[in-house]
Amino acid sequence: MKKPILTLGRVVLTLLVVTLAAVVVWRMVMYYMYAPWTRDGHIRADIVQIAPDVSGLIQKVEVTDNQPVHKGQVLFTIDQDRFRLALRQAQATVAERQETWEQARRENKRNRGLGNLVAREQLEESQSREARALSALGESKVAVDAAQLNLDRSVIRSPVDGYLNDRAPRDHEFVTAGRPVLSVVDAASFHIDGYFEETKLDGIHVGQGVDIRVIGDNARLTGHVVSIVAGIEDRDRSSGSNLLPNVNPAFSWVRLAQRIPVRIAFDDVPADFRMIAGRTATVSIIDDTQEGTR
Repeated sequence: MKKPILTLGRVVLTLLVVTLAAVVVWRMVMYYMYAPWTRDGHIRADIVQIAPDVSGLIQKVEVTDNQPVHKGQVLFTIDQDRFRLALRQAQATVAERQETWEQARRENKRNRGLGNLVAREQLEESQSREARALSALGESKVAVDAAQLNLDRSVIRSPVDGYLNDRAPRDHEFVTAGRPVLSVVDAASFHIDGYFEETKLDGIHVGQGVDIRVIGDNARLTGHVVSIVAGIEDRDRSSGSNLLPNVNPAFSWVRLAQRIPVRIAFDDVPADFRMIAGRTATVSIIDDTQEGTR
């Protein structure tokens, strides 16, 4: 009697083990094949290129490589002697043209006061002279404003709160207007771009919670889905010489799922976490049912 019972127990135990193994395998297959997660996540940030608006020699650099900076903080100063001289020259021109205009105004006023004693042509000429002098005065005042603007913009400031790159300029380097000298990583723009296979997009929607694990760091970060990209490049199609679509042949037995960028914003970041643009992360979308029980 004991032998049939022992045999039945072994059968039941075997069935339980097989069932448990099947469930585990099924869950693993569902997770790795269909669950919205990816190891291809990258921390991104906006990079602001700093280019001076005027050219000249750098007089003094106020920052060092990789230094955190604040909005409005002075980064470096371009030699201001030339701009000060230009401002003084423009101010002298204003004073000269101010005197010319006042003289023309007095002459015009005197001619108008003489009435019929002054020829009409002479009166019109004095009025025209006053108008030209006033226009020249306005032009010289604009030149003063432009010279003052150049002087002000010889001081280069950070436009955002952030971090400098690893190559700050050096004293006495010559910089050219419009040419970037250094860049600042915008501290307020850090986010994650997760590249998910298109077969997993059904489980992703805007506002959904995200669990983030950055490689090389034990900290647990959380975030939420901000947006899903509206288009990606079609690598299998290009325009031929006749402006007709040039489509590569498809192999029906091999269909690789493309990766779609999903933008994720950070919600909870530990204070001691080092945010570096370019770091790799594993991104897992939190299921709605799991999110409701947290």
